[in-house]
Formats: sequence, structure tokens, C-alpha cells
Amino acid sequence: MASDTPILIAGGGIGGLAAAMGLARHGRRSIVLEKAPALGEIGAGIQLGPNAFHAFDYLGVGEAARAMAVYIENLRLMDAIAGDEICRIPLGDDFRARFGNPYAVVHRGDLHGVFLRACRESDLVDLRTSSEVVDYEQDGGSVTAILADGSRVTGAALIGADGLWSNIRKKVVGDGAPRVSGHTTYRSVIPTEEMPEDLRWNAATLWAGPKCHIVHYPLSGWKVFNLVVTYHNDAPEPVAGQPVSHDEVRRGFEHVAPVARQVIEKGKDWRLWVLCDRDPVMDWVDGRVALLGDAAHPMMQYMAQGACMAMEDAVCLSAELGKTADTETALADYASKRRLRTARVQLTSRQIGEHIYHPAGVHAALRNQIMGAKSPEEWYEVLDWIYGSTGLTSAAV
Repeated sequence: MASDTPILIAGGGIGGLAAAMGLARHGRRSIVLEKAPALGEIGAGIQLGPNAFHAFDYLGVGEAARAMAVYIENLRLMDAIAGDEICRIPLGDDFRARFGNPYAVVHRGDLHGVFLRACRESDLVDLRTSSEVVDYEQDGGSVTAILADGSRVTGAALIGADGLWSNIRKKVVGDGAPRVSGHTTYRSVIPTEEMPEDLRWNAATLWAGPKCHIVHYPLSGWKVFNLVVTYHNDAPEPVAGQPVSHDEVRRGFEHVAPVARQVIEKGKDWRLWVLCDRDPVMDWVDGRVALLGDAAHPMMQYMAQGACMAMEDAVCLSAELGKTADTETALADYASKRRLRTARVQLTSRQIGEHIYHPAGVHAALRNQIMGAKSPEEWYEVLDWIYGSTGLTSAAV
């Protein structure tokens, strides 16, 4: 049911803008309150499974999202010590037929731009920058966001899409700082012509090694390759986007095969992030306030599902708010439908890091045997629970 009272959204990242577009689809007005002075996204590549494309279509940006994506042919898992392929999952016609949509990779900024343009073109979305939500109050009939400058904005609901360090989560959940994983990720983007010719694969490629891994894939119409290399170095503190020397990046990968290590030599202007997540929680909602995306369920990168889960959240949230004028019931139903699925992705992401990305010795040999024995059809069965969903179901599958 439509309402003239806007929904407030704290955070103008992919999840927040996706939520605004979902609400607009149901005729609901929203005010996006972003703390930065300008709307944009930092970072490089994002992998998008078929479930992301299900969400794009629901949110009304399917055509624009498809136009800027790079459609890769395989997911390739390589042994970073031996230099050999462990397995590959083909992403061609059979994959698309099974899941109803493709697998692709995009630049994070390009994806954010798709949602930003759609929001700017909508009369139902009000975008406000330099507007950090630091607290909120509610009276049973409305909720008021309190901004860092002391100003106040009132709406029918407040959606905390303000990321890993969410101010809204502090009040809804109150579980302190995120969990520091000890995994340090280094990111770089290089021109395609500088990528080693023998590795210019149309694939999302993972080189898995003891306490380390390397990921690369093409981006932006094959103009560049995205490089993401991760070292489990027991880093103790959160860090985001800090410039780092090439020598420091090299140190975590001296033990891997030269064929994999050569990618690191091509990287430049490296920046590091220390990865953090949180344990799943039951309490995403406080009356007229609910969490979304990383504010609700921050996860390790190892399932490549962080952005996808935020967009699924936006689909489910907008669908529930579109069903009823009872805002509190809608938010409770949204959280109920999303809680187990996102918890499964959070916990599975940790397990994948331990058992697929970073094992050594016999642990790695066991991984190679089990994963190398699967047929494409068996892989599709394994992936069905994650790629087959639209974000509207209430189960963990």
C-alpha cells in the first residue's frame, strides 16, 4: 500500500540505493541520507551470481546492469603451489538455463552508478549527502533520524544501510566492534595489456594456497583486470584502503608457484583492507527501524555474495513494505525471511576461507580430490541454494 510518508535510508551505497529503487517500484517515497559529501563507491570488482540479476530485474535496473557487466565463461580454481587447475565450473548455456540468469563481473563504481542514475531519475527518491545518521528516536507512529549536525528527519521507517560500522546497528543490536578476521586483502587494477598473456582468461580465477590466495578477472569491457590477493597474516586491527608497498604484498606470496606469483608483479598502487565480519544475529529490527546489507550481516568475501545479499535484502524489504501499511509488521517479516539465508552465507563464507582458499598439506590435497571430482552438473546442484533464490523466500536455501 502506498504512503506519502517517506522511508528513511541511512547509507547511499549499493544496498541503500537498491532499497530506494525497490521502494519506488511500490510507489513508496524514500530519503537517502549519506554521510559522505558526494555519492560514490570505492573499490574495484564485484562478482555477480544469477541471484544478483534476479534482483536487478525486480529493482528495475536489469537492462542497465546487463549492459555494463563482463560475462565470464568459467569459475576456475587453481592450486597456487602446484600451478595446476583443480576444477572449473562452466558458466555458459547450461548454467544460464539452470539458474535463469548469467554470472558476471562488474566494477563496483559502475554498479553503484547504475543505481545512482536510476534514483536520480525517480521522483520518489530524495538523495541527501553530508547527512550522517548517528541516532534515532521513535514514538510508535514514526521514526526520526538524528544527524551528525544535530538536524532531524522524520519518516515512516528507518533502514540502516550504513555498512560494517553502522551507527544504526549500535542501537538495534549493540554488539560492539566487528570481528577482525586476521586476513589482509590487497587490491590493484591493471590494464589488460599488462596482464600476463597466458593468464588473460575470461574467468573468475582463484589461486588457492597455504594461508593465501590470488583472484583475478577482467573488468570494464576488458580494459583492465581486477587483482585481489589475500594473506592470512593474523592482522590484529581493522584497516580500510590504506596504500601499501609492493614489497609488503610480495611477502605473503613468496611460497606460491611462479605462474601465480607473476600476477602480483604486475600490480601497482596497491591498497590494503583487513577483512572483518560479524556473527549472525536474530535481532535486525527495533520497531520501525531495520538493518540491511553489511549493517545486518557483514560477511567475508569468500562467497562473493556481499553485494548480492544487500540487493536481495532490498528486494525483500520493498516487497514487504509494499504489501501492507503496517510498517512494523512489514519490517519484522522482512527480517524473518532474510535472517537464515544471510546467516548461511556468512557462516559458509568463513568455512570456504578455511577449507578451500587457504588450506595446506593433506588438507589441500583432500580439497583438490573432492572438488576436482565433481562434474558441472554436480556443481550446479551444490550452487542451487544460493543462485536459485530471488530474495523473497523465508528459508536458508
